[in-house]
Amino acid sequence: MNISSFLSGLGLEPDPADTRPILIVPYMWIGDFVRGHTVVRVIKERWPNRPVDMLATSLCAPLVDYMPGVRKAIVWNLPRGRIALDQQKQLAAVLRRENYATAIMLPRTWKSALAPTLAGIPERIGSIGEFRFGLVNDWRRGEKSLPRMVDKMATLVLPAGAPLPKTEWPVPQLVVPPEEIARWRQARGLGDSAAVALAPGAVGPSKRWTYYPEAARMLAAQGLDVWVIGGPGEKDAATEIVAASGPRVRDMTGTDLRDGIMALAAAKTVISNDSGLVHVAAAIGTPTIGIFGPTSPYHWAPLNGLQATIKRATDLPCQPCHRPVCTQNDHRCMRDITATEVVDTAQRVMTAD
Repeated sequence: MNISSFLSGLGLEPDPADTRPILIVPYMWIGDFVRGHTVVRVIKERWPNRPVDMLATSLCAPLVDYMPGVRKAIVWNLPRGRIALDQQKQLAAVLRRENYATAIMLPRTWKSALAPTLAGIPERIGSIGEFRFGLVNDWRRGEKSLPRMVDKMATLVLPAGAPLPKTEWPVPQLVVPPEEIARWRQARGLGDSAAVALAPGAVGPSKRWTYYPEAARMLAAQGLDVWVIGGPGEKDAATEIVAASGPRVRDMTGTDLRDGIMALAAAKTVISNDSGLVHVAAAIGTPTIGIFGPTSPYHWAPLNGLQATIKRATDLPCQPCHRPVCTQNDHRCMRDITATEVVDTAQRVMTAD
């Protein structure tokens, strides 16, 4: 059963006559922002002609350009960790001018529902979260019992009390035009040689694999170009990897996520920690290898699927801990995954492609 059949079984036939605009308030971490495209795709199954916009930070906004079905990003940088009422009011004024009929708030936070409420958006859909009474007026309950984040998010598009589908949700998509990739490669003098992209970053050191420098050196020795992808927080790691690996390894970290998107689209394969970039690469469709230690692939791997998932051969008693810092002080869940294992997996993936 596909998602359209599932919706039809709930009595939710596509309604092309409804053209009222929808705002999605997503999570603003890169990986969770990409997951939010599943919500867009379910919306488009129900209401193919309702324009869908996404609230976005400056960091995440480039992703919207490659998301089919999203009209535009409303770019606004609210500070983390505080309400920032004045900025919320300014954002509400921007939202009010767009005449949204519906806001779907994916995070369970009070903060995420404030601007849509101040903007007077009539239908505000969300889960109970932080006692958001008066802010959310179309409730979804039971989200804590749902197994995965994609389930918690996508069910917001369904009527209250609807069951989970007996099929997978539509997968996120990032469609990068080949001509844009070609222009990007030419502008950077990269030529057409095969490259492996490494994404050594992650939120929290426990999710960062230990042996990227060794893996980069081995891949370069096999005649492959290696690109290190990430934001400013990965600059030190990239410097270490390049210094250990020779001239075929290139530091492509920077402040513009669009460069990362292009690199992940242009690469022959991607090796990544459980991070935002593993979701970007998988949504683009580049063969992607995910390295998992403290987190569960079932809960946190991209819905698109990975070409290979690498974990320790047997779980430690502490796995999965889902902690940002290893509390065992040895980080064995990542240190026991060798560079040889990862490089051999990459070779198999590239040969099978």
